[in-house]
Amino acid sequence: MRAQLARVDAVLVQAVIAAALSFAHLHDIASAAGQDGWKAWAYPISVDLLLVAAWRRLRTGDAKAAGWCWFVIALVASLGANVATAGLLDVDQVPAWLRILVAGWPAVAFLGGTLLAHSAPAPHEAMGSTEDQEDVPELAPELPAQLAPEPPPAPPAVPVPAALVEHARKVAAEHQTRTGAVIDTPTLRARLGVPAPMADAIAAQL
Repeated sequence: MRAQLARVDAVLVQAVIAAALSFAHLHDIASAAGQDGWKAWAYPISVDLLLVAAWRRLRTGDAKAAGWCWFVIALVASLGANVATAGLLDVDQVPAWLRILVAGWPAVAFLGGTLLAHSAPAPHEAMGSTEDQEDVPELAPELPAQLAPEPPPAPPAVPVPAALVEHARKVAAEHQTRTGAVIDTPTLRARLGVPAPMADAIAAQL
């Protein structure tokens, strides 16, 4: 456990030292290029934030092409400042092209940060799509034709004597003459005194 903590502490200290040196080099280059005061301190912050944003994009697994593009741009800016301050550049006679690069860096960093921030899906959108999928009810699987339940068989036809059907016609005609309406099945059943199934069968033949 102690050995693991020691390794973590060593890595953390090394990261802090490297970040501080890179920060100072970027500040010196920005200051030599004419960006004095607070502006010179803002340049290393901008480069480091773009580097972190690009690295996070690479870790998420989506839009890696954009992540690599802006990671390389920020890394070149940081590494270039470190190399330039190693005696390869006369800070008293900064070339015009370097002044142009330093002056144009805020626009480049703003563009990169905006693209990295808006090309990733928002967390609530990703969650919302999952919730929408969970809310969709599952449809019951359709049964094959051979497994589908068969409709119940029709009740057997009630045999009705022809004489009873003829008598029912007379009763229905007399009812229509007297009332002006077609006789209904319950009235026909009451007039004939037959069971309900037989009354239905007689009414179907009228």
